Amino acid sequence: MVSVIIGGQFGDEGKGKIVDVLAKDADYIVRYQGGANAGHTINVQGKEIVLHLIPSGILYPHTKNVIGNGVVVDMLSLKEEINFLAEQGIDIQGRLFLSDQAHIIFPWHRLIDGLLLKQKLGTTGRGIGPSYSDKINRAGIRVCDFQTPDIFQQKFDKHFSAAVHLLQQRCQSIYDVQDLLENSLRNEKTGAHLGRFFSLETWLDKQAIFEEYAAILRFLQPYICNTPYLLNAALHEGKKIILEGAQGTFLDIDFGTYPYVTSSNATAGGACTGSGIAPIQISDVYGIFKAYTTRVGEGPFPTELKDTIGELLREKGHEYGATTKRPRRCGWFDAVLAKYSLMINGMTSIVITKLDVFDSFDDIKICVGYEKDGKIVQEMPSNATLLQHVQPVYKTLSGWKCSISHCRSFSELPAAAQDYIRKLEREIGFPIAIVSVGPEREQTIFLD
Repeated sequence: MVSVIIGGQFGDEGKGKIVDVLAKDADYIVRYQGGANAGHTINVQGKEIVLHLIPSGILYPHTKNVIGNGVVVDMLSLKEEINFLAEQGIDIQGRLFLSDQAHIIFPWHRLIDGLLLKQKLGTTGRGIGPSYSDKINRAGIRVCDFQTPDIFQQKFDKHFSAAVHLLQQRCQSIYDVQDLLENSLRNEKTGAHLGRFFSLETWLDKQAIFEEYAAILRFLQPYICNTPYLLNAALHEGKKIILEGAQGTFLDIDFGTYPYVTSSNATAGGACTGSGIAPIQISDVYGIFKAYTTRVGEGPFPTELKDTIGELLREKGHEYGATTKRPRRCGWFDAVLAKYSLMINGMTSIVITKLDVFDSFDDIKICVGYEKDGKIVQEMPSNATLLQHVQPVYKTLSGWKCSISHCRSFSELPAAAQDYIRKLEREIGFPIAIVSVGPEREQTIFLD
């Protein structure tokens, strides 16, 4: 049995919590796309744990957790995350597996991302796009390349030379790189240590990078394997597998608000290509939606609220990026986007998170259509510029003006909160299976 967890909006929908809730009955949890640009936040017994590469199921001692072939892996971040889990007393021995087909992010990917993309598209600057570009250009370095030292060295030398050449082309002087390392990249947790690879004479310290990455790859050898064989053997044994997506549907490279998207397939289709599990094996697709909508970075956002209500959503929902700490843009729930997301992902279950954020609201709105050229439309335009200029059409519902964080069944929710959930179901045309009313595992309602 294989279940896929998909973000139905622009990411940050609460996938980490839902994976954590469902993982108690699973055997394997698999990350299948993205990289350390994703941040899944899990609250367990009052403790907040943020994971970027390692699957959210790692917190259950009975699970095995896989970083799939579709992920681009920042080795520095992965080693840091392993050390963090060790500090929390979480044993990963025999429980963490890294695909030998996954592509590696090097420091130059981070620098190129910071120089070329970060300001333009609002990316995290984590080197994800440049690494996927190498992959698509059939020029990337994969984990399995380390098994043949001569080939690994040759590829490393070639990549290093190309990266330095590109940096020299794009920068007026080497001090542009120094400024990037000391300022914007240094402000991020995993960017602060990149400065030790900087060289004022040769732009980057080739030997320092090679030695550190080789050391990390040696450290990771017990975790590295051919994960498609591992996962398909588990299926033959009747094991339950959860495929955990990063980002959200509208950041998908094909179906998102292009070009304001990530560099991989964050929709359900990416689950198969990023894990090595065949489509016929997928039994459930869980679509995760916030009770409202948020977005980080640039790009169209029809229901965005640039007023005090938007600020209230941000503060009540603690809407700051788990990876970047950037404030998220906030707005009302968009049923037009939700229906499109439901369609292209083939969702079998809908999950609504952060319903409790509305506890103090007098009124709550749902976008039920777009006004375009004087007409009401129900379809999302593919052109990001056109989507930027549609006018949302809203239906307004009354708020419940009380705390719902203690509710553990649908019947315990106040009537106005029940009405909101039922209205969402009618607008998207699909029943809602799970409602989250807080960050803890137990603050989860399963609807009949």
